[in-house]
Amino acid sequence: MKKIYLLIAAVVIALDQFTKQLIINNISPYEPIHVLPFFDIVNISNRGAAFGSLQWLGNPFFIIISLIAIVVIAVLMIKGKDHPLALSLILGGAAGNLIDRLRFGHVTDFLDFFAGRYHWPAFNIADSCLTIGIILIFLRLFTIRKQDSKKTEKDGSSGN
Repeated sequence: MKKIYLLIAAVVIALDQFTKQLIINNISPYEPIHVLPFFDIVNISNRGAAFGSLQWLGNPFFIIISLIAIVVIAVLMIKGKDHPLALSLILGGAAGNLIDRLRFGHVTDFLDFFAGRYHWPAFNIADSCLTIGIILIFLRLFTIRKQDSKKTEKDGSSGN
């Protein structure tokens, strides 16, 4: 595992924790700061998973799931598996939200995008990095599958 990928995860964690602490220290809960006609900065406590879902499972469940995810990702990184950038983003995001759950019993979300009265659920830097990492893995898997199918078609047609 290259040290650069651990550094990327560490930067994600640091940036995530720094921005959340800025929000906690400077913005009252549920008092939005209007930045753009479609974007507010807010201070929202999320006790669930993505979009506040599954809150009924409780903080201990999310702590355990986060720890398992971090261990699995670390093992994949140590073994030198594919997608090191994506894995480092996911590792940093999972660790950033885990720190919140351990410190506060919830995750602090603060980026609020909306159109009119429709609001995309608020999120944070860790959530963004988790999402980007997962998208990178899916894009890579899709391109590998597409390349494999083209190769199969080419190999199949050259034998006739």
